[in-house]
Amino acid sequence: MEAVMTSAREKFSSQADPKLLAKVRTLADKEGRQFQSIIEDALVEYLERHQNDRPRAHVMEALGLSMKEFDELYKKLAK
Repeated sequence: MEAVMTSAREKFSSQADPKLLAKVRTLADKEGRQFQSIIEDALVEYLERHQNDRPRAHVMEALGLSMKEFDELYKKLAK
């Protein structure tokens, strides 16, 4: 996932299910992060999934590692 690297922030207002927001706050506390950073990461990931026609970078990286590790097995299975 490509991180958003900017110090400028714009305030916005929205609404969400209280239980969902509580889970986000719990995750932020658990990871020692700010609530807004979790929300920003979620927005970036959502946009990446919906705007790109290509798989995400971490998916392609996992595929590459799998191909390296299991190349011979994949060739046998293809026969």
